[in-house]
Amino acid sequence: MSIYGDYIKSVIRTVPDWPEKGVNFRDITPLLQNSAAFRKLIDSFVHRYQEMNLDAIAAIDARGFIIGAPLAYELGCSFVPVRKKGKLPFKTISETYTLEYGHSEVELHSDAFQKDDRILLMDDLIATGGTMLAAANLIQRSGGQVVETATIIDLPELGGSQKIRDAGYSVFAVCSFTEDE
Repeated sequence: MSIYGDYIKSVIRTVPDWPEKGVNFRDITPLLQNSAAFRKLIDSFVHRYQEMNLDAIAAIDARGFIIGAPLAYELGCSFVPVRKKGKLPFKTISETYTLEYGHSEVELHSDAFQKDDRILLMDDLIATGGTMLAAANLIQRSGGQVVETATIIDLPELGGSQKIRDAGYSVFAVCSFTEDE
């Protein structure tokens, strides 16, 4: 967890029963609207990764872009979008993953990375881990090396962060929420 973790967590809004009854949605909009909180969020990642010699930040569509792009700028490395199927205009590789009800697919440009590039994979939240693992698999298939997976929020009770660790990837979250918070 970040030194700013408790503060950042306090700025995130919980919306009960959305998108369906029994779900507590963690809304990062207030975090993005608060310039001091947003700066602390990006600084949390900069301080963690500034000496890791990263080649690129790969960020997952779409909220991962919000944190991935400024972090890539601050670290002086490239930014690579991992997009939903059908959104990238060039030759792609894709990975399908399982959702609660069905499947989804993410894509990456086939020339996004060079062999052994050191990549930080980012998204806004880890729930069940499916999207993050699919993106990590794409990076590995393209020749990149996932140095770590990073997120603003971890929902550990949903098992995603453990699933990511079990697959051999390190996980960093600025803060985490339990279901009753």
